[in-house]
Amino acid sequence: MSIEVRTATADDAPGICIVYNQGIADRVATFETDPRSPEDIAHWFTSPEYPVIVATEADRIVGFASTSPYGSRACYAGIREFSIYVHRQAKRRGIARKLMVSLLAAAEKAGCWKITSRIFPENTASLELCKSLGFRVVGTHLRHARLDGEWRDVVTVERSIARPDEG
Repeated sequence: MSIEVRTATADDAPGICIVYNQGIADRVATFETDPRSPEDIAHWFTSPEYPVIVATEADRIVGFASTSPYGSRACYAGIREFSIYVHRQAKRRGIARKLMVSLLAAAEKAGCWKITSRIFPENTASLELCKSLGFRVVGTHLRHARLDGEWRDVVTVERSIARPDEG
């Protein structure tokens, strides 16, 4: 079956939560520990400045990529943090790449000039994807936060999308 990638809507929240909650349970991509409900993520769909993209297969969500604010100061208005999750049964099929390509285009259209994320060092698939899409490693934050009582490091990646003077 073919994978379709599109902008998410609030109606996609239940399917996004299925994928997100797998990522939370697997403990390989987030410090979050509590499962999310559609109500918990409803605010994701309220602003076109922060795109959310879904990948579907046979009308079932098999992955998503989302953006969120980097910081509250006005000077950071064009910077977004991103997250990306793929359903356990859909990994290693190029879905993450399709999601990221679409997310980068949507973020640029929304006025973003830089996109960044923090990735667990052992999440080599995500680090390799980012490198292949032109992200650079900024550095490693040692002992960034605890997950299940254990200190975890994160690798920070970033990519310029458009020069700030290009509008």
